[in-house]
Amino acid sequence: MANHKSAQKRIRSNEAKKLRNKYQHKTTRNAIRDLRATTDKSEAEKMFPTVSSMLDKLAKRNIIHKNKAANLKSGLAAHIATL
Repeated sequence: MANHKSAQKRIRSNEAKKLRNKYQHKTTRNAIRDLRATTDKSEAEKMFPTVSSMLDKLAKRNIIHKNKAANLKSGLAAHIATL
């Protein structure tokens, strides 16, 4: 266990950030899964901007790497184009 007050506070804040990051990452993964499962092109085109925005936010906050976000977005765009 940490001995310094600042270290104890850091442990608490890190846990809160970890839970928030985990929630945002999981929510984005579910949105990607729903978009890939969609067979209607118009609905997929409506969903794409929100999913793309979610990926950009995760990359901005360093929850995922920016290249991973770009790869996922291009893959989803290609998927929508084939519908």
